[in-house]
Amino acid sequence: MWLITTIIAAIGVTILWYVEPKIYKLDLLSLMLWGASCMILVDHILGYAGGSFVEMETDGLINNSILLGIVMLIPVFIIWLTILIIQKPQQNIERR
Repeated sequence: MWLITTIIAAIGVTILWYVEPKIYKLDLLSLMLWGASCMILVDHILGYAGGSFVEMETDGLINNSILLGIVMLIPVFIIWLTILIIQKPQQNIERR
């Protein structure tokens, strides 16, 4: 289910990228989310040993796969916000 969570986030950000102004760098966030989705898909394909392809429970620290998907999205959003904060003052300096 964490594959589905990441794909839904990637689709949502891609739609926002077409609607919102370009100053928010949603293209970078969209690219990071689609990259994560592709990596998770490859992981699912290579680790598939029969049974259901999308599972609702995991064997790790986080048992709920939806919660795992949300937890996996947090570092992506933190990296995106950090880049956005760092590059915003540089854009204001260049406009002067």
